[in-house]
Amino acid sequence: MSDKLFIFDTTLRDGEQVPGCQLNTVEKIEVAKALEELGVDIIEAGFPVSSPGDFNSIVELSKAVTWPTICALTRAVENDIDVAAESLKYAKRKRIHTGIGTSWYHIHHKLNSNEDAIVERAVAAVKYAKRYVEDVEFYAEDAGRTDNAYLARVVEAVIKAGATVVNIPDTTGYCLPHQYGEKIKYLMEHVDGVHKAVLSTHCHNDLGMATANTISGVLNGARQVEVTMNGIGERAGNTSLEEVAMILKSHENIGVSTNINTQKIYHTSKMVSSLMNMPIQPNKAVVGRNAFAHSSGIHQDGVIKNRETYEIMDPSDVGINESSILLTARSGRAALKNRLELLGYHLEQEKINKVYEEFLVLADAKKDINDDDILQLVGGNKLEDQRIKLDFLQVLSGKEVSPMATVRLDISGEILSETSSGKGPVDAAISAIKKILQRKVSLHEFLIQAMSGGSDDLGKVHMQVDFEGDIYYGFAVHSDIVTASVEAFLDAINKMKVNRVRKAG
Repeated sequence: MSDKLFIFDTTLRDGEQVPGCQLNTVEKIEVAKALEELGVDIIEAGFPVSSPGDFNSIVELSKAVTWPTICALTRAVENDIDVAAESLKYAKRKRIHTGIGTSWYHIHHKLNSNEDAIVERAVAAVKYAKRYVEDVEFYAEDAGRTDNAYLARVVEAVIKAGATVVNIPDTTGYCLPHQYGEKIKYLMEHVDGVHKAVLSTHCHNDLGMATANTISGVLNGARQVEVTMNGIGERAGNTSLEEVAMILKSHENIGVSTNINTQKIYHTSKMVSSLMNMPIQPNKAVVGRNAFAHSSGIHQDGVIKNRETYEIMDPSDVGINESSILLTARSGRAALKNRLELLGYHLEQEKINKVYEEFLVLADAKKDINDDDILQLVGGNKLEDQRIKLDFLQVLSGKEVSPMATVRLDISGEILSETSSGKGPVDAAISAIKKILQRKVSLHEFLIQAMSGGSDDLGKVHMQVDFEGDIYYGFAVHSDIVTASVEAFLDAINKMKVNRVRKAG
């Protein structure tokens, strides 16, 4: 049996069936090119008879990609197959994917038919598709709930009719992994001529077992897997491409290889998520925000000492630069020290203890602690050495209220205060400071940024201040944006060559 596993990506067909995930032709081409770079063997580009848009997308996508096989889905209906063949006319490698339901539920309720008639329709569809293309895939819809003996009869018939790939979908996500694996094994052992075609998995995630079922199918002889990026798809979704690729990479003893360049997984995942407006859950395996993140102090200490203590995959293998040591209220001093050293701060233990106490206060108040927060904690200690420090700030602002600010500064131990108005609360506060300092300074640049976008987030302020022709840079972070602006302004003032101030009045 071949150790090559073909990756059949149906992100642009099954994945796009999710409400709100529809893409236009340009976006589909962008995804298809990314899938080509990722190393996908077959791209299922759409269901061409369903709409003019789907048809046109397959035509244009066929022109855009080079080596992957382009596949078009049909029902076991001659007109569907005619339209699919026309949509694939520009594809360098083309496949028609046709099929029909084979479970008791589909035969007797959906199709109002019988077992013999379904076999005849399946064979006729494959033979008709072979008139257009050599590569024909047949799907036995709801194979997961199809009696194995009858399924084997259908599979044998379509292979004799010319099918090169036979898809065994667990359409409803019903099978347990051992049941799905046994189904593939049964077909491998009971279908005459089974080695003339490739058996394919197509597992849905209704009970959270899509990937497990897919791997079970591979272990029992399937050599094509039908997957989507991020596991998107109807209802609870499909098998995740990234999960299958990394399972096989992590378990080399399985002895099955793919063409997937795993280092492009993360980039492709983010692209699909963005274009389809389908956020990735943080704890999603392989590509979720927390997949390589550690917040528990015990885990952090282990990962710092040896990454493999708590990680079975190298994040760089999926295109992520490094693991994340997330600093939270549960983090220990070892994690904080490690982050400080990465940022270039090598502090004595006594200093680390002091910063750690301040860190815990911030961590209790803020959900996510990032590098800018840590830098501010360390930089905050430098405020003790600054000659001019903010001692008090009060602002009045609102609709139909003239902005006013009262600022009190500690200048080398001397307390000076002023109140001023302005166009806004920040302008009012800076005007008050200028009154105290009595200096002609002007702002060249004033940039406010949120750290991560939450309502509890810290505001980061950068300023460029001009004093007597020289530019000074100020930086500050604070949960109150006016306070951050004032402290950034004072940071720039403290860097000026001349620190003489005159008492107002």
